[in-house]
Amino acid sequence: MSDAARFWDRIAERYAKRPVADQGAYQEKLRITQSYLRPDMAVLEFGCGTGSTALLHAPFVKHVRAMDISPRMIEIAKRKADAAKIANVTFECKAVEELDAPAESFDAVLGLSILHLLDDWRGTISKARQMLKPGGVFVTSTMCLGDSMKFLRLIAPIGKLFGLLPTLSFFTTSELKESLRSAGFDIAHEWRPGKNRAVFIVARKSSQLWQADRS
Repeated sequence: MSDAARFWDRIAERYAKRPVADQGAYQEKLRITQSYLRPDMAVLEFGCGTGSTALLHAPFVKHVRAMDISPRMIEIAKRKADAAKIANVTFECKAVEELDAPAESFDAVLGLSILHLLDDWRGTISKARQMLKPGGVFVTSTMCLGDSMKFLRLIAPIGKLFGLLPTLSFFTTSELKESLRSAGFDIAHEWRPGKNRAVFIVARKSSQLWQADRS
């Protein structure tokens, strides 16, 4: 098990019990996301945590494949699905780097509160595009730590060494948007509920690069 998986395993039960910090912002993100969903869609969520968001989106799509690196997070997610009698969400313990789904497998890919916790966040954006069908959307809510939390650069390595912090990647909102565009996305929707908050982006697989994919 990786250090990151051990970190999230250790806090899984506490994480599951913690209320959403800003319920209003969370509900708005759900609303925006669901405006892009359809009943025939196949959806992937990586870094799904304890599964709450995947389960809330489940009634709007055909199937959700939800993954997380923490076995305990996935156990909790499966318990939630059983309790709610939701059968169209498949939870699995897997890192996005291990995902072997064929190209153009999904209509939507969700990466919520996760990109800033990955070493290769740019590579993950590119992989999301590869897995999306033409016109598919990548939905992400991301803390851009390079915008306002630069002090964390100093303490993050120490915190990670002692198991107090997970892996943190530092990039700005501008860098995130440029990485999305460079990977072949058009930004369809951008919203931030306040200063120093996570930026919520819906990015559509760019039609300009569909031809390159097929040539």
